[in-house]
Amino acid sequence: MGSIIFLYTLFSLLISFISFFLLRTTTAHFRRRHRRLPPGNFGLPFVGETLQLISAYKTENPEPFIDDRVSKFGTLFTTHVFGEPTVFSADPELNRFILQNEGKLFVSSYPGSISNLLGRHSLLLMRGSLHKRMHSLTMSFANSSIIKDHLLVDIDRLVRLIMESWTGRVLLLDEAKKITFHLTVKQLMSFDPCEWTQKLMKEYMLVIEGFFSVPLRIFSPTYRRAIQARTKVAEALSLVVRERRSESERGERKNDMLGALLDEDGNGGGFSDEEIVDFLLALLVAGYDTTSTIMTLAVKFLTETPLALSHLKEEHDAIRARRGETEALMWEDYKSMPFTQCVVNETLRMANIISGVFRRTIADVNMKGYTIPKGWKVFASLRAVHLNQDYFKDARSFNPWRWQMNNTPGATSSVNVFTPFGGGPRRCPGYELARVELSVFLHHIVTRFSWVAAEQDKLVYFPTTRTQKRYPIIVQRRALSRPCKRLEAK
Repeated sequence: MGSIIFLYTLFSLLISFISFFLLRTTTAHFRRRHRRLPPGNFGLPFVGETLQLISAYKTENPEPFIDDRVSKFGTLFTTHVFGEPTVFSADPELNRFILQNEGKLFVSSYPGSISNLLGRHSLLLMRGSLHKRMHSLTMSFANSSIIKDHLLVDIDRLVRLIMESWTGRVLLLDEAKKITFHLTVKQLMSFDPCEWTQKLMKEYMLVIEGFFSVPLRIFSPTYRRAIQARTKVAEALSLVVRERRSESERGERKNDMLGALLDEDGNGGGFSDEEIVDFLLALLVAGYDTTSTIMTLAVKFLTETPLALSHLKEEHDAIRARRGETEALMWEDYKSMPFTQCVVNETLRMANIISGVFRRTIADVNMKGYTIPKGWKVFASLRAVHLNQDYFKDARSFNPWRWQMNNTPGATSSVNVFTPFGGGPRRCPGYELARVELSVFLHHIVTRFSWVAAEQDKLVYFPTTRTQKRYPIIVQRRALSRPCKRLEAK
């Protein structure tokens, strides 16, 4: 076994050396021809600047790798990470250009581990007319009218159901994941929390853990477990799809995403079981991990900003006093949460769960006087813009008041500097649903509980933004208090 690993290592080093040599040769040739490759540094042979990128994000600085290079090279720079030459953009105008030219100059590109675990038919990997069709179908199940008429009641009910068991010490990130997972399963397949959904969630979490691992089973136990779990999740979903297909053929139909995918008379239909399973699995990713982390970080930021928390409690105590202790939230309640929306915006800006998006050029692309070669990776950094002092005063401080009507960042700018859900044809189709889920979650946590942090917990930023210890808090149930005089930001 040892000799096999040794030979594999030698082979890998040889391939890396050849690849690096070809990269240097190709780059030198490109510079001779075009002379305008964005400035930057390819780093060390074989690994480029990958190690610098990973180690940088172990610090408490949310954007150390990009900050350092922007100070040296400007907002468009070249590097070499994860085995490929990559151009980074920290410029909102260029980011918008990249996002808007999906399918024309750029196509989505993800690490092999993510592609393998999601499946070749997932929405993230779809392109062209099929992606447009499926994106539109997904949006039709997450727009304002659907949320108002169908989903809000489930969101309110499931949030309260999960919170009923809260007592003493709570790992908030774990509880938030329960909420978002069950909400997503309900939206996709109409299942309420049960033993089947609990088992599915357990396996699904193993799939998520493998997203940023080395996509080789023999060398990565995490990836191996993720592939095994992915098989179990796919088998469970396949069984549901087959049963629902039989029901559909008998004329029975549920008003959920799976029903739409099986509907031959509507916008769906015509998909194989494998395509539907891949699609459902990808939507579980979109609806589960990011929203639960946003919920957790909103509470963390509020806990560390007592004035904002007091202002939020005032807004929601008034709604609860008007609505009653046990009555479910209505759409008009959601629309009467102006400060909550400021908190949502500021959490999205500060947290940046999706720090940016990877694309690959499908032709030579000219950007700000530079030329990016065909086939290169491009990373549009959304976080670098959101944390830039030029666009947001005291950008690295949590200040929800900055979003009040007369103080909206970017309102007078021709460039949209706030893009937490991406943009262009691949803008997250569930952006409105995520905002509603976070608003309802905040309503119930501030009206039902008071809490303190159980211990210090810091943010980490690689491979995704999250808390190091899943944010443990000590909760105590509170009685509804009367609305008090409004507090203003100092």
